[in-house]
Order: sequence, then C-alpha cells, then structure tokens
Amino acid sequence: MTDMDRAREIVAGLTTDEKISLLSGADFWTTVAMPEHGIPATSLSDGPHGLRHQDSDADHVGLGASDPATCFPTASAIGATWDPELAREIGAALGREARDLGVDVILGPGLNIKRHPAGGRNFEYFSEDPVVSGRMAAAMVNGIQSEGVGACLKHFAANNQEHDRMRSDSVVDQRTLREIYLTGFEIAVKESEPWTVMCSYNKVNGTHASQHRGLLTDILRDEWGFDGLVMSDWYAVADRAAGVHAGLDLEMPGSGGTWDGQVKRALAQGTLSAEDLDLAAARVVTLALRGQAGREQHQHDAPVDLDAHHTLARKAAAAGSVLLSNDGILPLADDASIALIGAFATAPRYQGAGSSQVNPARLDTAYASLQDRLGSRLTYAPGYDAVTGETDDALVAEARRAASSSDVVVLLLGLPGSYEAEGYDRDHLRLPHGHTRLLEEVLDANPDAVVALAGGAPIEVPWAARARAVLMAYLGGQASGSALADVLLGDAEPGGRLAESFPILGADLPSHGTFANHPTQALYRENLYVGYRFHDTWDTPARFPFGHGLGYTTFKVSHLRTSGRGAKRTVTVDVTNTGERAGSTVVQAYLHDVASSVPRPEQELASWKKVTLEPGETTSVSLMIDERAFAVYDVAAGSWAVEAGEFAIRVGLSSTDIRATATVRVSGGDEVRPVASPEGPVATAAEMSTLLGHPVPSPMPTLPFNRETTVRELKLSALGMGMRGIIRKVTEKELGAATEDDPVADNFYESTPLRVMAMGSSGAVSLRAVDAIIRTLNASTAKVRRARRTQRS
Repeated sequence: MTDMDRAREIVAGLTTDEKISLLSGADFWTTVAMPEHGIPATSLSDGPHGLRHQDSDADHVGLGASDPATCFPTASAIGATWDPELAREIGAALGREARDLGVDVILGPGLNIKRHPAGGRNFEYFSEDPVVSGRMAAAMVNGIQSEGVGACLKHFAANNQEHDRMRSDSVVDQRTLREIYLTGFEIAVKESEPWTVMCSYNKVNGTHASQHRGLLTDILRDEWGFDGLVMSDWYAVADRAAGVHAGLDLEMPGSGGTWDGQVKRALAQGTLSAEDLDLAAARVVTLALRGQAGREQHQHDAPVDLDAHHTLARKAAAAGSVLLSNDGILPLADDASIALIGAFATAPRYQGAGSSQVNPARLDTAYASLQDRLGSRLTYAPGYDAVTGETDDALVAEARRAASSSDVVVLLLGLPGSYEAEGYDRDHLRLPHGHTRLLEEVLDANPDAVVALAGGAPIEVPWAARARAVLMAYLGGQASGSALADVLLGDAEPGGRLAESFPILGADLPSHGTFANHPTQALYRENLYVGYRFHDTWDTPARFPFGHGLGYTTFKVSHLRTSGRGAKRTVTVDVTNTGERAGSTVVQAYLHDVASSVPRPEQELASWKKVTLEPGETTSVSLMIDERAFAVYDVAAGSWAVEAGEFAIRVGLSSTDIRATATVRVSGGDEVRPVASPEGPVATAAEMSTLLGHPVPSPMPTLPFNRETTVRELKLSALGMGMRGIIRKVTEKELGAATEDDPVADNFYESTPLRVMAMGSSGAVSLRAVDAIIRTLNASTAKVRRARRTQRS
C-alpha cells in the first residue's frame, strides 16, 4: 500500500471539520497532528542554503535566534558553480542537518528566474536561464531527499520581484511564461520528484498563484506528473476555498480557523466539491506519513559532522567564485606584501537577509584567514562602515596609507546587507557611494589592486578595467573568508562561471521600464528577452556575459562532431588544458534556429558540462541535447513543437565565447503557426496585446480599500493612519520581533494586505471584521472627498 493509499483510508474516517482543519498549519512551522487517527505533525523549516530552524515562539522573519546550522553559499553562488553534483552534495548535507533538528521538509530550493538584476531576492535563485535553474534545483532536491527529508520547490510561479509581492499581478504572455518562467520548475519536478511545491504570493495574469488551477493542477499535476503537496507561501492565501479547488493543499502558517467557515460554505454551496477537500487532506496526510517514514529510516544515522559540512561550504564558496577579469596578478605572489582594505574583511557579507537567514555554526573571516597565512605581510584598513557602506576622510586616509605601503591591494567591496533582502528590490545596481569613493582613492594610491565583490547579484562596474583583477565572490556562506583566501593565494581556483549576465547599465535592460515600478502590476513587456537572450539577440553587449569566468589556466575547444537523429542530438568536443596548472571549465552548448516561423532569441543554452583537467590533459566532452532544446511553445496548439529546418549548435565557454559550431538539420517536424513579433526588445502596448491574445489589462486600483490593500496605503486615509499603529502591534506579536528597526520586517509590515490582519491574529480578528473595517475606511474616505469637493465649489 502506498502512502497515498493509506492516507486516503485515514481521510475517509475523518469528519468534514477534521478534514478542513488539516488544510491549515497548526502554527508557524508545523502541520496539524491527529494522533488518534495516526496522523503525525510535519515540521517545516526555511533552508535554501542552511537550516533556519526556530521554536514556534521565535521571530519569523530571520531576525532572532535560530538553531546553529551550516550556512552554505546562497543559490546565486551555487548556480555559478554549474556543478549539479556539488549542488546534490550540499542538498544531502542540508538533509542531514534537517533530520538532526527534527525537520521533515526544507523550504527550498528557490529557482525563480532573475528577470532583472535588481530583484531583492535574487541571491536565493540560481540563474537567469531556466535550464540552469531547473537542473541545479533538481540536483539539490535529490540530495535533500536522499536523507529522508522533503524538499520544496519555490516560488511557483512568475515571482520575479519583491515590490508589492503579495498582490502584484505578473502579466506575461503564455509562450514567455512557458519557455522562460515555468521550464525550470518543469525540469526540477520531472528530474527530482520533490515532496512539495510552494506557490508564490503574486497573481499570474489576474489570478493569485494560490488559487490558479491552470498552474497548480492543469500544468503542475496533470501535465508534469507532480504527485506531492502544494503549500502556500506564508500568508499567500487570498481565498482558501478557491485555492483548494485549484490544487492548493496546505495553507501556511496556520491562520487560527480564519478560512474554515468559508470552506464549509463553499462545500454547502457546491463551489467546492467533497472530492477536492478529500484529495487535499489526503495529500497533507501523505506528507506527514512520508516525514514519519524518513525519521524512522534515519533514526540511527551517525551524528551530523559539522566540520565536514564547513569544509564542503568552503569548497562550494571557491567553486562559485567568478573571476571576471585578471591580468595575471592572481593568484597573488608568494612574497608580496598585501593591503587588505574593506570592513567586509572582519564583518563579512556572506548571506542575504530575510527568511533564508541562517545562524552559522561558525564563521570564517577573510582577515583572520589571510592573517594566518601571511602574517606580517598583511596590513588591514576597514575603509568603510560594514553596515552602511559609508566612509569618511579618516577611513579613506588610513586606506590610502595601507595601499601605498604595500605591493598589492586586495579591496573588498560590494553590497551591504540593507541593499538586497527579501521584501524589497534594489533601487539601482551601483555600489554604495562610500565604496566607490574608496575605490577611486585606493586605485589612485596603488593601481596594483584586486577587487573582490561580495553580493548576491550583478553590480554595475564601470571601473572594472582600472583594477588588475575583479573577483565576484557572491555570498559565500560561513566559509566565505577562508574560501576567498584560498582563491586569492591560489590554493583553490575560482571555479565559478556567471549564471547571470552583468549588464553595463541596468537601465539598458528591456525589463527595466516595468520592473518593480507599479503597486499592483508587473507587465512583462520584454517577453522572451531576459538576460543573455536580450544581450545576444539585440546587440547590446553585457559588461560580463552569461557563462563567463576565468580560471588560473586556459582551455582549448576543438574537433566538434555530432551524432543522433531528429531533435535528439549529442555534440562532442575535445577540451584541452593548455595552461600550467590544473583547472576546471564549463563547456556550454547553445542552439540557434537558423530560420524559425516564430521569433526566437539568437541562441539558447541547450546543455553544459563542467570538466576538470590536469595541465596538458585532453578529454572528450559529450553534451546531450534533447528535444525540448529544439522546441518552442506553440500557443495556438497549446503544446511544444519542433519545427523542421537547420539549427546551429554553438559550443563555447560563454554565450559570447563560441569556440566551435556545427549545423544539423531536423527533418519532418511540427507545423508551428507564425505569430506577430514585436519590432524591438520591448513590446508596445499593441504588440503586448497581440502576445497576450487580449488587451493589456488595467492595473487594479489602490482605491477603494479592499482586502488586497496594504498597510502602507492606509496613509491615504486619516482613519487608516490611526489604525496603522494597532496593526503594527499585531504584526510584531505574530512575527515575534520589532519591525521599525529592521528594514526586512518593516517592509513585511508595510506591504502586508489587510486580509492578513485576520490570518495572523490567531482567530482574534475575523474576515468579516476586516471587511467591516474596510467598509468604514471607504465610507470615511468618501466623506472626506465629498467635503473637499464642496469646499472647492
């Protein structure tokens, strides 16, 4: 008997009220247990790059204490490794730590596409490319679940900004949605069979993801074969009855019965079927049984080896460090005196802020790691404030003295923690002004400088040519300091390659004009042209292209040959290490449709493989290219189609560093209906309407007040202003932390919809009471408006 069969038997013996109660959490982190029916609780925990396990009464936005755990590099760094086996190894380590802490499901990995580099949560995601995102996520899921712990793919779907994320409507045409924003999830679901998937906060084409049957049932389950549980993001439910019908099984966190009455009424009215309720309840029970089985299977495992996990984190941090430029200064000479400048050396920026924040089991710093190795050859100057990024004359003067008295400068710059976090997006891609000033001053004092950047996403680097080397260290986790020392001194190579393009200017990107600039709508007018698909198609070079990265050796790619037939091909190349030391590279295959009936990007990543070679060693690398790489999504047919014709297979070391090309012909194929194409990378309103198949929808207005109104918008009403303080107190009680002193918590509070007043009140405030408050607010606002009109007349 399968877990699902057993779960169905259990659910058949429950009352309607018991079934409904299963569909909402017992508290912030656990599901409802019914031991009298053989249903255990399931324990959930944040953990995309490390466990954030908390007691039920702790704060819930990443600010307070959580159990110590290994803080691995964030997903942006893991994505830059292009190494699925390493991602699987990290996943297994996460699974072991989760089991040790009594956690049944890890809420991760995240694999949303990086539509714009300014996305505040981009550090939690792997790539701008769905194939990289999907394969890396699948590998991590397989690692986690190998330890008897469930994984949770998130956030499904089209969740590509933090600005007003709990209500913003992602308006995206079907082909773009399928090819760019769903493909990674599809790959991960099919290659790893995750226990759970988390729906996102936002709407997708007018419907909340939490109640989008087209996404949660038609595509995820019926088309892709997902057989696990779908849970909400925390407070993402806008209508639980509609959600259950759509395929949402579990509301998190528990809302104290807020929606139970609504679900019962929907059952009575026939808008929700008993079969839908039973199926959702059975999936919740199935998850609980899986978690119980995992605990029993691994109860006698050896204790977690945190030292081994720290070593793995150190290896991963080096493997995800991307050497953007280098004139030969790296690795550093054995006898050079080094000026280490930058407060990140002692107060490292090693992870992002928000729900993914980990209490590290230990923490290496660059200063201590280099001091141990260099001794008196190392001089240190902080240069700026680590928290704000600001500098002053005294700090600059000290840094200049250190730089001018040393052979080489290692300048640690990047993004302070307040610059990128869950809940809000970056205003720009520049470094803090204090970092830029320090950079100019230090380069003036000593041009022999290496700049190492800490951050979770691309940064504008107009000064890159002035530095002798630029290293993107990303957010390297608890071992980032020792890993940086390893890379700088040559004990480890910088193994990373960019899984996202670094634009010259963020304003050059076609998504820039509609990114995080409206309170209720995100209009995807750039359609397919995200990242390198834009740069390579529209002749707007990136500062550093997708797939780029240097090592401490060089490689030759030659002798390309192809095999296979139709739309299933294998391309093989010889790769030679032409340098003097061992090293790795990522061999990448891109596919170009020579003559397509529908617009396609200039080229798209089809396959890749990471290889490590000794000096002078040659190996043959075979890359499998499957049918989907050749296909487009035919909107008219509602299916994927491969058109007959010629395709160029381009093999290289980045999207612009192509080393060998071959052309193959696909015969037969499918008929693809031609469609109108935008004339540029940004669709006009008329072109967007054509892509959507209907007029571009008008954004939802912020007035009159409604359940989607945010706390921030209460400022629009005098009565609402008085309510803000009350709501803040309720929010702080639920989160377990003060909100005003922390930008993440404060933004969570400000962007919270009014419906969450009921969901987060532990049953003290009903939805009916929220609706009454809204009616009062609207009446008060209307009265003020009438008075103002009377005064003007």
